[in-house]
Amino acid sequence: MSEYASNGHNTERISGDLSPSERFLQELLEPADIQLNGCRPWDMQIHDPAVADAILARGSLGLGESYMEGGWDCQRLDQFFHRVLRARIQDKVKPSRALFHTLKARLLNRQTGQKAWQVGEHHYDLGNKFYGAMLDSRMTYTCGYWKKAETLEQAQEAKLDLICRKLGLQPGMRVLDIGCGWGSLMGYAAEHYGVECVGVTVSREQTAWAQQKYAGLPIEFRLQDYRDIDEQFDRIASVGMFEHVGRKNYGTYMDVARRCLKDDGLFLLHTIGTREDASGSDPWMDRYIFPNGELPTISQISRAAKGRFVVEDLHNFGADYDKTLMAWQENFKAAWPDFRYELGERFYRMWEYYLNACAGSFRAREIQLWQWVLSKEGVEGGYKRVS
Repeated sequence: MSEYASNGHNTERISGDLSPSERFLQELLEPADIQLNGCRPWDMQIHDPAVADAILARGSLGLGESYMEGGWDCQRLDQFFHRVLRARIQDKVKPSRALFHTLKARLLNRQTGQKAWQVGEHHYDLGNKFYGAMLDSRMTYTCGYWKKAETLEQAQEAKLDLICRKLGLQPGMRVLDIGCGWGSLMGYAAEHYGVECVGVTVSREQTAWAQQKYAGLPIEFRLQDYRDIDEQFDRIASVGMFEHVGRKNYGTYMDVARRCLKDDGLFLLHTIGTREDASGSDPWMDRYIFPNGELPTISQISRAAKGRFVVEDLHNFGADYDKTLMAWQENFKAAWPDFRYELGERFYRMWEYYLNACAGSFRAREIQLWQWVLSKEGVEGGYKRVS
């Protein structure tokens, strides 16, 4: 850690002290109205002169790693990222390592059956106590629906009910949840709509927690890769899992959903997406948060659905993810004293960076949240949207 970071971040540097690299970085940030060592909440406070070189050489990876190491701070990271992304500053920094990451994402299948388990072990198995402190009471780790909600709990319940209504759930139906997480959708659907559910996940921690919480309901949890599912269901939902599938597997994923869906069934796909082909995930996110993740575009999903499904409905409420992430950030900060000694300061800065970077990205509308409703041959008379 740098000498600037080790003194408690009290070092103040004025614009006249800026190195040539820092002055160049300042020029890059001008369209976003961000200053180095400025006094506004979204300004960068540089503690280590090496930060600018790290950002210019390694882009997103250098920005995130130097923050984790205490090389710079920002009072409101969410506002910083909103400004950076809205001004598209990222387009002006093209480090060579980003090119390697892009080529690797394009040429390799980084989401094979064997690799699919890595994200569960790395991210989702952090511990149920940790996620329980950050999320709502059902442990719903996806975007809430804030149309009429005022709290995180209300927003997550509204999202679960929205999915159930979009799928037209009826008592006695059998539902498959691909990437079921801690089982919040299945638990809600079984309790309120009288359905039976099967959920698959690659997280052992999620499975153990969910099996205990929903022991009295007609729900089956399977520690299983989605490619191994081969039985039919009345309805299918997949909420926040498609981001881990990868472009080379989108067709396979849709094949699995088609073979598992009854002819008159509906399939709801809830996923984060991007407006441009990102060629893999952000390098920092890939290394520290979601290994082998990849955000799809609308055209990629449409091509994968072509010949397999009819798109009945497409709903974008990505702005709601900003509110969801800021609620998680608030819960995380409040609960941090319980995890400080176990996880350490570097983890705190990593997680704070992750939540705020994502919130800023959704606020800038750089990334979206889509719910697709798909049918195998088209709903006769047309699908009636609910909201």
